[in-house]
Amino acid sequence: MITSSYPKFPGDVTAPFIEEIARGVAGAGHQVDVILPHHPELRRGGDEPVRFFPYRYVPLESWSLWGYAQSLESDVRVRGAVFLLAPLVALALRKALSERLTAEHYDVVHAHWLVPNAALVADLVRAHHLPLVVSLHGSDVFLAERLLPARVLGRSTLASAGAITACSGDLRERALRLGAPAERTRLVPYGVDACAFAPATAGARDRGAEVRLGLGVPEGRLFVLALGRLVEKKGFADLVDAAAGRSDLHVVIAGAGDLRSSLEERAKAVGASVGFPGALDRATAAAALTAADVVAVPSVRDRAGNVDGLPNVLLEALAAGRAVVATRVAGIPEVILDGENGLLVPEHDPKALGKALGYLAREPETRARLGRAARRTAEERLTWGAAVRAFEEAYAAAAALDAR
Repeated sequence: MITSSYPKFPGDVTAPFIEEIARGVAGAGHQVDVILPHHPELRRGGDEPVRFFPYRYVPLESWSLWGYAQSLESDVRVRGAVFLLAPLVALALRKALSERLTAEHYDVVHAHWLVPNAALVADLVRAHHLPLVVSLHGSDVFLAERLLPARVLGRSTLASAGAITACSGDLRERALRLGAPAERTRLVPYGVDACAFAPATAGARDRGAEVRLGLGVPEGRLFVLALGRLVEKKGFADLVDAAAGRSDLHVVIAGAGDLRSSLEERAKAVGASVGFPGALDRATAAAALTAADVVAVPSVRDRAGNVDGLPNVLLEALAAGRAVVATRVAGIPEVILDGENGLLVPEHDPKALGKALGYLAREPETRARLGRAARRTAEERLTWGAAVRAFEEAYAAAAALDAR
């Protein structure tokens, strides 16, 4: 596997879905080696089910700006320094892959993100006569749609890939418009660890009260939780506006990112009860999810056109058995059925979002019903086991095509 993001250490919240995919495939009985950029905080041990091969691309640690959710400014534009680093990354990545392909006999190369990763190595994979599987995650398709060089490289890579996976139907359709062959492009939604995000049991309710207290949730208020990087496409500005002037709820927006200061200022300006505790580690995030009354996922298409494929926090909220309020964009409506396992509202509509939150504040029985249905959705439809089987099918299809 080739990736530009991965949890830098156990519990880190950087691209946890890539770790779940890698560990899931390894757990199905396959040997998985992961090539990824070096990062000063990268600490992955040798006792894990996958092996790691980080590559260094710059001489100074302070220049390590590639991947790990660092390359885009607010997920809207590529940081200028990243363009300067791209040639160094390309050389280092290709060298690392060449060394691996020479040292081991691999059956398939699985590249996460069309650009830059798959596009930078597709010719090397072909030269070694190996099948290539490309997984699309959202920002890669966005870049290919917006930047001509990325579009040219991406189109060529899609044409040569043995199999292409997309985490949502919306992302698959956008890939087809970029030139992905329909017969080789399949939908593989992310999964969720239903055990790690299980609803709190009776014995754990005191822990939930501690979590609420630690996050500054006033007693008697509806606890609305939102998790994610503080970037425009997460729609947190709309959530702040939806909470303006409300005394029946308290919103916690947990995450780090470029927009923190502007969101904090916005909350003060509109009189919204919103807390910003920063990024939570995986264990604390899971505890916060199970302690929340409602989880808000107000994703939007940002001003540049970027949008989440299928937000991980949405799946985690379902597994936690929480009532979810989310926007009707990208892959979200493929998972949330309005009124059945969550509520859907239009994007960029703080009034509708606030109305939905107010409704759930008044209707505890509805929150409980939606939460039970959400948990069933996670357990029955969104398991990592199903996702791993779908990836295995993609590997087999790519290998069969390569053998022709």
